[in-house]
Amino acid sequence: MVDHYPADSRETLRAFVIGTPIRHSRSPMIHSHWLKAFGIDGDYAAIEILEPDFERFMAALKNEGRYRGGNVTIPHKERAFKLADRPDALAEELGAANTLWLEDGLVKATNTDGYGFTANLDQRHPGWDRVSRAVVLGAGGASRAIIQSVRDRGIGEIHVVNRTVARAQELADRFGIRVHAHPIEALPEVMAQAGLFVNTTSLGMEGEGRLDIDFSVMAPQAVVTDIVYVPLETPILAEARQQGFATVDGLGMLLHQAVPGFERWFGRRPEVDETLRDLIVRDMEHHA
Repeated sequence: MVDHYPADSRETLRAFVIGTPIRHSRSPMIHSHWLKAFGIDGDYAAIEILEPDFERFMAALKNEGRYRGGNVTIPHKERAFKLADRPDALAEELGAANTLWLEDGLVKATNTDGYGFTANLDQRHPGWDRVSRAVVLGAGGASRAIIQSVRDRGIGEIHVVNRTVARAQELADRFGIRVHAHPIEALPEVMAQAGLFVNTTSLGMEGEGRLDIDFSVMAPQAVVTDIVYVPLETPILAEARQQGFATVDGLGMLLHQAVPGFERWFGRRPEVDETLRDLIVRDMEHHA
């Protein structure tokens, strides 16, 4: 149960995002937009915390009571999970936390990346989960929450394809019998009749080389998505669209993953709407 705090409360409710580097984070813009929309006396700050200082920050969070909680980004997600008093089951399985809050004198933790991923697809392409086979390209840290959330939606086969197959196998071992590991050479085979394709890599981005993918072997109603959102249409999304497939960009994942934290800290559940999306897109264009 999330407490609801009156908008006229004299206490300024404070939250944060910590990481390094942090100056390019758009989280303060997202949360400030919602705070203003709700008329809440609140503050959400980006704080640069280097790795040697992280443990001290976590102790201060618990002992000083300055913040209600906050977000954790690279490179602190694993340590946030380890240092939290009560990580939930999602964070436990991932071994990483991106959202912290104080409750009953304890630091509690979860990971909302998978929620953000599925909520984005729910909003932009409803029915995406009515498929039997998904393909996830990449086996880095970013792919963990994706695999977990797709599995938890009940998709029967999840094929993780990676240049280093051992890393993909680690994820298959972690997330269970529905997850299968493959080398990059197997990509055309496992894409046959797949209904969902997720890129979690930087392949195709500037300076990262190119991977030509034939999406035509996928199911006719398949959707292709990318967790990268700069640029909004990545090379992989452009290729899929040109081949006639539905695509969903990664910006919504960033926006939706922020919702549960805001509700925890500020007591209201915000909406991810076109006004917010347009605000962030304009900022991206301004800084391009």
